[in-house]
Amino acid sequence: MRKLLVIILHLSLFPLVALTGQENKKVLSVNGYLSSLQSVMFDSIRGKVLYQNLLHNRINLKAFANEQFSFGLELRNRFFSGNMISETPRYAEMTGTDQGLFDLSFNLLEGKSYFLNSTIDRYWADFHKGKVGIRLGRQRINWGQSLVWNPNDIFNAYSVFDVDYEERPGCDALRVQVFPDPSSSLEFAVKGDAAGKLTAASLYRFNKWGYDMQFIAGYSHSHDFITGAGWSGAFGATSFRGEMTWFVPAGRYYGESGTILLTSGLDKIFADNSVIEAQLMYCNNPVSPAGFNSFYNGTLSARDLAFSHFSAFLSGSWAATPLVKLSLSGMALPDINGWFTAPSLDISLSENFDLSLIWQYFEGRMGGSGVRNNIVFVRIKYSF
Repeated sequence: MRKLLVIILHLSLFPLVALTGQENKKVLSVNGYLSSLQSVMFDSIRGKVLYQNLLHNRINLKAFANEQFSFGLELRNRFFSGNMISETPRYAEMTGTDQGLFDLSFNLLEGKSYFLNSTIDRYWADFHKGKVGIRLGRQRINWGQSLVWNPNDIFNAYSVFDVDYEERPGCDALRVQVFPDPSSSLEFAVKGDAAGKLTAASLYRFNKWGYDMQFIAGYSHSHDFITGAGWSGAFGATSFRGEMTWFVPAGRYYGESGTILLTSGLDKIFADNSVIEAQLMYCNNPVSPAGFNSFYNGTLSARDLAFSHFSAFLSGSWAATPLVKLSLSGMALPDINGWFTAPSLDISLSENFDLSLIWQYFEGRMGGSGVRNNIVFVRIKYSF
């Protein structure tokens, strides 16, 4: 029955797309992309090689009832194939499991070395009038200010290693925003998830001395009381950003300090669109990864972003031409004797076609043993 409902939903999109051709009044916008991502993973050239092909189609729909009401629906359709599926326990099952309040991830076809997954990762109704905005449904609540680690993102944390999910995860939530003036806002949001855990928090954001500043407070994943702050601004041509969040377990024992994450960084964009970025993070209670899969693919909360007391990140990108960009990033995680590096090449083949070559290398101690992994990606992407 669930498979049938998804197929009917997809078929129903075709008449909706036709509405975009109506003249005078635009009632629906449609965009998305189609990509082919080839990847291979190995610890050494002589070792076992896992490979995967991922065909990924995304459709983003936004409907406008009037100036106050709008509605959104966004879908991910992904066909996975290769021996990475058969060699990774529960790969299809984990992909087909939705962590949200409603299970909207469906494996429509499944075999030993392939499966087709369809996921609705955004659906929302939005009301805006005057200084008030209300959004209900699956959405991204982006409270982060930094570019790599975001301990203020208590509603939908994400993995910095994911190369094929630029939209990032959302959550099933109610979000209310009030804008007292053009430079400040008050927000309240509450979400539920598949495990029955509740997150509710408020944010106050304002501008002072040329910096966007914010304070947050609330209750996270039915486990922690949280308080935090963030900022972003610039001195000269260099941006300065940072965040801090303190997670205190509800019902904690006297003297228990909880978990504190503090991160800060600098980034600069040059005249030719080249970029350099550096960020540091401190955590008094870092997570010990059980293995490479939990380190790379784990479903994280904002409290679990750190794998080392001190973490460092540095990246730079060079716009060799307006159509070619070379990048190199690296991360150091001293507590697990770990480090990560990722050179990449991005080429714009035409207005809507892009080619990306990415190599990720990981090394460290996870789950009580040494880990070394290479993952190489080749992606061709068409946007519409």
